[in-house]
Amino acid sequence: MEPSGSTTISSSSNHTLNSTGGGCPWEVSDKARLCRFLCYGSEGDLYTAREEGHVSMESAGALLSLLQEGRGTEVVEEIKRFTQDGRAVRLGPSFFALALCSQHSELKTRQAAFKALKEVCRDPAHLFLFIQNKKELKEGMKCGIWGRALRKAVSDWYNEQDAMSLAAAVTKCKQREGWSHQDLLRLSHTKPANEAIALISKYVTKGWKEVQVAFSDKENSDEVVRVLSYLEVVEKVKHSCDETEVINLIEEHKLEREQLLTDHLKSKQVWRALLKEMPLQSLLRILGKMTANKILEPGSSETQAVCDRIQSETALKKAKIHPFSLLLSSENYKRGQGYQGKTKWEPDNSILKAMDSAFYKSFMNVEPVGKRFVVAVDVSTSLSSIVPGTSISTAVAAAAITMIFARTEADTHVLAYSEGTLVPCSISADMTLAQATVELVKIPGGSTDCTLPITWATENGKAVDVFIILTNNPLWTFTASPVESLKKHRQKLGANSKLVMCGLTSIGHAIADTEDRGLLSICGFDLGALNVIRNLAQDLI
Repeated sequence: MEPSGSTTISSSSNHTLNSTGGGCPWEVSDKARLCRFLCYGSEGDLYTAREEGHVSMESAGALLSLLQEGRGTEVVEEIKRFTQDGRAVRLGPSFFALALCSQHSELKTRQAAFKALKEVCRDPAHLFLFIQNKKELKEGMKCGIWGRALRKAVSDWYNEQDAMSLAAAVTKCKQREGWSHQDLLRLSHTKPANEAIALISKYVTKGWKEVQVAFSDKENSDEVVRVLSYLEVVEKVKHSCDETEVINLIEEHKLEREQLLTDHLKSKQVWRALLKEMPLQSLLRILGKMTANKILEPGSSETQAVCDRIQSETALKKAKIHPFSLLLSSENYKRGQGYQGKTKWEPDNSILKAMDSAFYKSFMNVEPVGKRFVVAVDVSTSLSSIVPGTSISTAVAAAAITMIFARTEADTHVLAYSEGTLVPCSISADMTLAQATVELVKIPGGSTDCTLPITWATENGKAVDVFIILTNNPLWTFTASPVESLKKHRQKLGANSKLVMCGLTSIGHAIADTEDRGLLSICGFDLGALNVIRNLAQDLI
């Protein structure tokens, strides 16, 4: 029997049990804790949205245990997987873990960590953070961090880069975390592997004049000529007060705002030139500021060009923009005011329409997990609250989350529940966000019981891989323990079931004190939360 509160999308998947645990499939092993740590910076079963806390030894107990057991090379492999496969919601924990491995007493672990440096730290900001982590881990110790192994690893990081990519990187991200490229090249005693890297090294450590003296009268290779020309453009724009010249250099050489002077960014025309090639994710973040400063004006060709880019399927695909990311940007722009400061703007209707169009197109970027999902929305309390740190109401957030699963996962049931029972809810994969939101808010409120969706699935013989419960209230009431309800479902249906409890307005409450790897609590909601759910569904954390 189908409940009146469900939407079914047919199943076509083959399901097998999988576990990262030890003897008991749901035991929270040190490996599982490490994976949680690398994913979101905590070994516990609680993910808090938008929290970028400082990583410390206290939060890395499993990492330390695995190192003590001689499993350092295994740890390094996990670090590589999480950073390269896009599993990590926050990258900071991976750089901290790699720094810790690079200072471990076991030689094999240190060697593996240094060898992985270029794969894990793919841009200068990552490298600077890794070095700073090493420095902080050595605090209070007499020895310094710049031993032979680190010097070689940093030298290799620079020497193994494509010369043009490195030239762009050192001129865009010059320093971070108290470190600069000049510091790193000097302390690592880098010996350039070729003339192009030597040119960049000299530019960073000695300056442009020294480069001109060293390379202007030489017979240079094609690669050196290209790097010289690029650095000459960067230098020219740094010293130019001519707006037209700056704009021409930006458009011809695709320069970015980090390569310009603060004075250049006071010009509307310079900003309009930058917007043409600006990465789409960056563009979405500054739409409010661009509207407030009249850089994007109603009906202008620049505004039309921005709208075309935002809803271009090619641009959306290239930037891998997620629907939830677009929703956050759209609702923030619609708000007409920044979170900090006094910046205010009148939202442009054409930009809002473009973002709405892009929201639906961007579903193509969500790769299905291929699991059996139940997404259940608790409508017992008002869904008019705002998700902390966003401009989105909990009703819109819940509707968007259900849509993401209904549209991208072949086997999804959407349920709503209130007053101790499931209630009629006809959210379907072909609905718009506005229609899905209306469907949720029209249901009357009452008391709640978050175990109802699990009980329904168990009683109706519906094997489920992941239950996702969306609710406002972090202090849930249950007729039965959610842990016991989940165990009963696993036992009766032989399913590898997991439970995710999302308190959309919560600020830090877990489901229960449990050692079950299949349970996860999410406080608040952001794009990272969807990634965490995806990792849990695939047995990656």
